[in-house]
Amino acid sequence: MKTKQEITRNWLERYTKTPLEKIGRYVLLTNFNNYVDIFCDEMKIAHPGYDANMRLASAESITIINFGMGSPNAALISDLLSAIMPEACLFLGKCGGVETKIKVGDFLLPVAAVRGEGTSNDYFPPEVPALPHFMLQRVVSTTLKNHCSAYWAGVVYTTNRRVWEHDASFKDYLRKIRVSGVEMECATLFSCANYNYLPMGALLLVSDNPMVPEGVKTTDSDKIVTANYSQHHVKLGIEALRMVADGAAKRDFLKI
Repeated sequence: MKTKQEITRNWLERYTKTPLEKIGRYVLLTNFNNYVDIFCDEMKIAHPGYDANMRLASAESITIINFGMGSPNAALISDLLSAIMPEACLFLGKCGGVETKIKVGDFLLPVAAVRGEGTSNDYFPPEVPALPHFMLQRVVSTTLKNHCSAYWAGVVYTTNRRVWEHDASFKDYLRKIRVSGVEMECATLFSCANYNYLPMGALLLVSDNPMVPEGVKTTDSDKIVTANYSQHHVKLGIEALRMVADGAAKRDFLKI
C-alpha cells in the first residue's frame, strides 16, 4: 500500500471490522461503548460485539463509532474517515466545566479549541486555530433549541494530560485563558478534520467540575451522569445528523 487512500481504506475496515460500504454518510463519534448501545436502542437495532478495536453500529444513513480516548485516537479516526469522506461528522464527548457557572449535566457547544494536546502540530503549525465546522455547529444549536435544551457556547482546552486535577498551576492557567471547558479530543478532531476536508462538529456533555476537589469525577458521580444525561446526549446527536441528512440544513442555505 503506497497511497494514503489505500492505507486508510484498509485500516478503517480493519479497525471497525466493517465493510466501507456499510458505513453511513453521517457519522457520530464517541469515546464510550454505552453511547453505541444507546444509539442501537434508539434505532432499534442489535448491539454490536466487542471484537473490533473501534466499535461501530449503523442505522438509517447514520453510523456511530467509538474511536477510543485521547488526541492520538482522534487524529487516527479523522485520517481513517478521509477514506470515505462522510458528509458530516459529529463528536459526542464529555468535558470538565472550568467556569463556575457551568454545571454537571449542562451541554457545551464548542466554538473553538485551544491546541494544548500537541498531536495537531503534526497537521498544522501552531498559529492555525482549531475550529469546528460552523454550519454543522449551527445545526446542532438548532437541534438543542428544538429540544428545549439550554447550552453554553465557548472555547475548550484540549490536553493530553489525563491526571491534572491536583495541579494548581495548571488550573490557574485554565482560568487565565478563560476557557469554558477542558477535554482531550476536540482540538485534534477539528484540526485533523480540517486537514482532511471533513465537516466536523462537536457537542459536549459537562460530566464534572474538576477545578474544585469536590467536583472531580469519581466512579459514583460518573454513574449518575451516565444514568441522567447520556441518553439525551445521543438523541441530540442523532437528531442533528438527521436534520443534515434530510436536507433541512441545506434548505436553510447552509453548505455542509
